[in-house]
Amino acid sequence: MKASPMIWTGRVLTGLFALFILGASAFPKLSGMPIAEETMAQLGWPSGHVLMIGLMELGFLILYLIPRTSLLGAVLFTGLLGGAMATQIRAESPLFSHVLFSIYLGLFMWGGLWLRDASLRAVFPIRRSQS
Repeated sequence: MKASPMIWTGRVLTGLFALFILGASAFPKLSGMPIAEETMAQLGWPSGHVLMIGLMELGFLILYLIPRTSLLGAVLFTGLLGGAMATQIRAESPLFSHVLFSIYLGLFMWGGLWLRDASLRAVFPIRRSQS
């Protein structure tokens, strides 16, 4: 069966989301890069939490990338993104570049899943006007 352009678009969005999370967030935390600890400290996180957050990011991403567990991964990742947003609000970070960045990532993540998963599209359909 040939995949439709919608499914391919969903796969591309999913891939971009995964690459961003791995490269810009999970890898720096898991590899012990000083910038990860410094950034977390600037946001008010005590030292020692970086590894656990990196492991959660990686675990949730793996769940999201496996078709059978993708919905669970998306829900868990949404919680993590909500926590990141709350942290940015508490730190009084700029609205559009920092606070809302979790929304942007969430839209990529959920958009990719919605486009590649027909059962999710059935639950959240795009409705056309009744005119």
